[in-house]
Amino acid sequence: MKDNFKVCLDMLLSHEGGFVNHPKDPGGMTNLGVTKAVYDSHIGKSSSKAQMMALTYEDVAPIYKKNYWDKAKCDDLPSGLDWAVFDWGVNSGMSRPVKAMQKSIKATVDGGVGPQTLKAVNAAEPKEVIKSINKQRQKFYESLKTFETFGKGWTRRNKETLEQALKMLE
Repeated sequence: MKDNFKVCLDMLLSHEGGFVNHPKDPGGMTNLGVTKAVYDSHIGKSSSKAQMMALTYEDVAPIYKKNYWDKAKCDDLPSGLDWAVFDWGVNSGMSRPVKAMQKSIKATVDGGVGPQTLKAVNAAEPKEVIKSINKQRQKFYESLKTFETFGKGWTRRNKETLEQALKMLE
């Protein structure tokens, strides 16, 4: 929904936390949920560990807006559904939650949000779509080899996102 970006970004950053560089995380060096590769692409050059550790809200907000929120056309999604798609997209790539949403609304599953997807979204019951995305997200996490390492956190995050998304419908 238009005007939800800041609220959703604040919730997202509470999930993402600060600087990490876990050896089993394929994203590698990450701060505020932004990987070094994504940040380097954004600034057009290689960043140092010190730069990554010093990232701020102001540094990452435009990345989240352009690469995730706008890419999934979250301004055009119902409140709550925008959050469910955005949070999973940041965590696992935007194509995955968009395809889950399209599957839930019986639209063409192509990972892109165009006029047909938006028409189907507007005809759907947001609560049911959010619940379906939550189930698909959990199933995806449980299929990953790293679930043993990161599964508890992913499951908690998925549960919190569901609760927050449903609350946004009220």
